[in-house]
Amino acid sequence: MGSIEVKSISELNNLELLAKQVVEGFITGMHKSPFHGFSVEFAEHRLYNTGESTRHIDWKLFAKTKKLFVKRYEEETNLRCHLIIDNSASMHYPVISNPTIDSLSKISFSAIASAALMEILKRQRDAVGLSVYSNKSEYYAPAKGSDRHRRMLLAQLEGLLDKKSKEKTDTYKALHEISEKIHKRSLIFLFTDMFQTNKNEQELFEALRHLKYNKHEVVLFHTFDGKHELNFDFENSPKKFVDVETGEEINLYASSVKKQYASEVLKYFNELKLKCMQYKIEYVPVDINKGFDQILIAYLIRRNKFL
Repeated sequence: MGSIEVKSISELNNLELLAKQVVEGFITGMHKSPFHGFSVEFAEHRLYNTGESTRHIDWKLFAKTKKLFVKRYEEETNLRCHLIIDNSASMHYPVISNPTIDSLSKISFSAIASAALMEILKRQRDAVGLSVYSNKSEYYAPAKGSDRHRRMLLAQLEGLLDKKSKEKTDTYKALHEISEKIHKRSLIFLFTDMFQTNKNEQELFEALRHLKYNKHEVVLFHTFDGKHELNFDFENSPKKFVDVETGEEINLYASSVKKQYASEVLKYFNELKLKCMQYKIEYVPVDINKGFDQILIAYLIRRNKFL
């Protein structure tokens, strides 16, 4: 859909600016797509009333007309959104020495996608909260709508771009902790690769069901590197594969297991999807090589149903 001019993340060092570029590219592309009916900006103007806040005055329009108009939004709903990011060691794969917008680790992709969601939430005057976890809850901030609050969350997301993690994943424990803190009805987005050191899937889905408590809507962004983690696309030479969370190692030729591996992973993905349907959780597979539009489209569709 849209395009982003800046390619190298190191050129920016500003996640807010990068998020704005992602969203602007998305909106530009959306006007040429089946999703152009969704409103992500203001709907119309009305005359400014003396004494009210000047925050939403359209100064560009004032320069043309010499009259004060206020942007009137279609939906001033105070929707609450909570973003949850898995920051375990497996989310820092693949390791990329010079990341660009087209070449990211799962954690970097999740952080930038979350910042882009925050940018759209800001435009729609919605509140946003953030949680980060690994084997425990690492950060929690409730949903608020102020600019100061958003800048604080952006600082946390920027930290995820730089900081390495060696922690194992205990998603179900962290999600139970987070669930207890989100009291008001919210639209919840969870970024995780669903790689668990604890193999008890029942416990994991009980935790996801706990997230739905208080009539929350939950969207699972199943985040993965399609090239390597789904298709097992490696050079056909002897390689050592290391589990970054358990330390387990295995030596093999990729071609010798590629077909069986792809079959088993696809089976696992399908099982996750079916289980999410059973628990009424929106399942969205997210290949980090396919850009951010898949995240923003899923958000707009879910938001439209949530309201």
